[in-house]
Amino acid sequence: MSHVDLRIDHDSSVPPYEQLRRRVVELVLSGELAAGTRLPTVRALAEQLDLASNTVARSYRELEADGVIETRGRNGSVVRSSGDAIHRELQHAAARYAELARRLGVDQDEALRVVSAAIVV
Repeated sequence: MSHVDLRIDHDSSVPPYEQLRRRVVELVLSGELAAGTRLPTVRALAEQLDLASNTVARSYRELEADGVIETRGRNGSVVRSSGDAIHRELQHAAARYAELARRLGVDQDEALRVVSAAIVV
């Protein structure tokens, strides 16, 4: 993963663990990080990005909880899928949201505006 562009904006209002988590998801979805790609160790990535090890560890824990990576103990962490799990989760969440919007009587345009506003960071 040394060739992959991972940077943290230390002046950003977005916490570093979240910046790292989002960037890894982005790279998985784009295909730049393929299934089976081994990620740097927590310690190595923390050093590379000038972060505390706990910050990188939190990103890895959240990525694992989301099904993006898999941690194999002493064998490190690897990309779990090429984005299929992410898309599947998003599709389920979208279906639940659409059902809620219908139940509440919210029209499609308003439901999309609410989602767009929520996505903007």
